[in-house]
Amino acid sequence: MTARDLLETWALRLEAEQKRVSASALDQPIDQVAGRLVGTVGALHLYELTLPYGSSLAHDTPLSIVPQNDLEPTEGIVLAGQDHVILAQTFDTIGQTCAGATVIPDRAGFLATSAKRLRDMLAQPDAYRLGPADRLAPLLEATTGADDLSGTGTGSSVLTTVWEEDLSVRRQRLAALAIEMILTNKRILVVCPDHEAADSLVGTTAKAMKAAGLMHQTWVSRYEMTLSQQVEGIGIHELGFEAQMYQFYAKSRADKAALRRKYERFRELTPVLAHKGQKQKDLDEVRLLEWRLLTQVSDLQAKIKETNDTLSAYENLPLLQRLSLQAVGKNVESFKQYLTLYESQCSELRGEIDIAKARIAELAPEAAVPKDMRPEFSELKEEIIRLGGTKKIRELLAAEEDTSRQAFIQNRRLVVTTASRVLSDPLFNRVRFDVLIADEAPWIAAAPLLGAAGLVRERIVISGNRRDVEAAGLWTPRESQLRSSTPLA
Repeated sequence: MTARDLLETWALRLEAEQKRVSASALDQPIDQVAGRLVGTVGALHLYELTLPYGSSLAHDTPLSIVPQNDLEPTEGIVLAGQDHVILAQTFDTIGQTCAGATVIPDRAGFLATSAKRLRDMLAQPDAYRLGPADRLAPLLEATTGADDLSGTGTGSSVLTTVWEEDLSVRRQRLAALAIEMILTNKRILVVCPDHEAADSLVGTTAKAMKAAGLMHQTWVSRYEMTLSQQVEGIGIHELGFEAQMYQFYAKSRADKAALRRKYERFRELTPVLAHKGQKQKDLDEVRLLEWRLLTQVSDLQAKIKETNDTLSAYENLPLLQRLSLQAVGKNVESFKQYLTLYESQCSELRGEIDIAKARIAELAPEAAVPKDMRPEFSELKEEIIRLGGTKKIRELLAAEEDTSRQAFIQNRRLVVTTASRVLSDPLFNRVRFDVLIADEAPWIAAAPLLGAAGLVRERIVISGNRRDVEAAGLWTPRESQLRSSTPLA
């Protein structure tokens, strides 16, 4: 069988199961549910919900929580559960605690969404990559892992299998493979059977990267909220997709706020310095006028001194010198007139100088620039120019923040989640990867494994214990096995 044949087969089975669930009471509301908030990261919240005894929900089951009070209902998914206690990731808060809430599971919706994804893969072959999935089809048809494709290795073939009984050894090999592919600029999708396994693999991979001197924080992303804070000494809660988005956009908002402050400060200083610059020009002009007036007064004072000296020595001047003075109209009377004129001009000039001094005293503080203001403005101006000018800054500040989850996840090198989430989450319908790594693959049903395989372009790595293929029976399930595995692993 080809991948298309398996997709058709599993789509039919999921559709049949969806009809069966819709006709049954499996999605009946569960009343009297108590909950408490375990943690919050960004816009996601993790709640521990205690269901009535005898009730349980499988991981990745979508659900709605209707609080007893006036709070709005919220939607979420089950991340883990033990007996009647589950951990659910929600998109809205319902308070620190809640009592008497109603939980409405949506198994039928989960199956319908999964079946539709498989139908889309059949209807839009150009939008998906079924080449690697075709190589996976013979393995999914096998009842055991002991066939020609089960060789252990890390070659460059389209399908690589890592069969090993020791779980820790398997995951070390997967971590080494992931590092090798990341260093060759590959984007990797890692799927696990459940969220506990996903957390564990994230910790192992991050530890191996750290040991290799690599920045795992920038490459590894755990798509859902982590159930554990630390794995193998690595704080995996920081590797959660939502935590990374929240941190990135918080930094982006902080950078934007800092840029806004700089721009507003630049706009504040620009007219201030322009005003002071104009006042400085006025001050320079008045000082130049004052200097000219003082120069004129100095010249007049020199003439007054010269005239007084001439008058005091006039009677003793030689005859020829006196005659030469008279020839140009200078005598005792005219010298006195000159003195009166010079003193009058000096008086007028001193009045103008007083006016100039008063104006200088008025302009000096207005033109004065604080010591640190001009260097600050120069630094801000250089930053504005470096960023493209004020127009570009205004565009940056006016642009809405793009919090696209798709754009952000496409920048992650290694994304870890469960196969069921890949099949049912709409985000994974729009992103593509180079490599698929399936951890504990025998415990992942064929439908979500095929759904994940359709998102990769180059290579699939199947990892697990060969003996689990037949023990799990999830690759060639009978009808009863299909029913018991809802939601899909």
